[in-house]
Amino acid sequence: MGSVGTSQQDYREILQTLSEASVEHHFDAFVDVPWEDPEFAIDPADPRWILPKVDALGGTDWYQSLSVERQIEVGFYRQTNVVKVGLQFEQVLIAGLMMYCLDLPNGRPEFRYSTHEATEECHHTQMFQEFVNRTGLDVAGSHTLFRALGPLLPLAAKHLPFIFFIGVLGGEEPIDYVQKVMLRSGEPMHPLLERISQIHVAEEARHIGFAHQYLEHRAPRLGRVHRGVASVLTPILMRVLCDAIVIPGAKAVRDMGIPKDVVREVWWESPESRRFLQDMFGDVRMLAEELGLMNPVSRRIWRALGIAGRPNRFRSEPARAA
Repeated sequence: MGSVGTSQQDYREILQTLSEASVEHHFDAFVDVPWEDPEFAIDPADPRWILPKVDALGGTDWYQSLSVERQIEVGFYRQTNVVKVGLQFEQVLIAGLMMYCLDLPNGRPEFRYSTHEATEECHHTQMFQEFVNRTGLDVAGSHTLFRALGPLLPLAAKHLPFIFFIGVLGGEEPIDYVQKVMLRSGEPMHPLLERISQIHVAEEARHIGFAHQYLEHRAPRLGRVHRGVASVLTPILMRVLCDAIVIPGAKAVRDMGIPKDVVREVWWESPESRRFLQDMFGDVRMLAEELGLMNPVSRRIWRALGIAGRPNRFRSEPARAA
């Protein structure tokens, strides 16, 4: 969908296409999710809450050794907490998009698509919070630090938009990757969670596409210093935001009763978890190569943070095909 350094006209046409897709193919949190369908009712004892083995925690020996009842209990809590984390990130993202649009000159194509995206993200937050409310669980979601710093992050959208959209990918790519892995696994999922995940993945494809397009279009216009800073911040933002979103906070770890050694194994000491972490950023590594954000210094940072690896050959390439 375009190339680095796309012309202004091509860029406008791409954003117009994305905007039209948001008009023609969008979802409503209270229309497109069958909340009152008995088949979608939430039962805390439903065995479909058991985590599949493709889940980072679900594949551990510790989780597999639990009784079925405990597997259901832990899986129910974990999946609810993950939904809450997604909600919190999207709240920060919506605020950032509004800050980005605040001073955009009239006629800029980014305004329309950014507001389409914010509209869709609002529906996602409604959908996620409705799910959490119906579980009856008092989950906290992300880490305390992320919730404390969240109100400050949108300021980057106004003053450092290129860095902001890199950060957008740092939050959206891990969530999108985890949901796709779950959906592709073929393992049984609760139908309500499955429907929510399907809607989110479908619309996030456009949101991630917009971030890619923005970065591809703006990268050739960066000065040498700005490009150097962006090259270093890209892997740092990927890892920091991934950890904030993927690793459960202290309250969630306590509530689920996960031993500390299991937490260390799952995030990110075991060979399987390290591969999962690397696979999560195949698309971003591909983009960084295309944008000229891979250099000797930044490559060392990617490696040091455990997220280096082969770039994907195309967007959303499944890890098993790599």
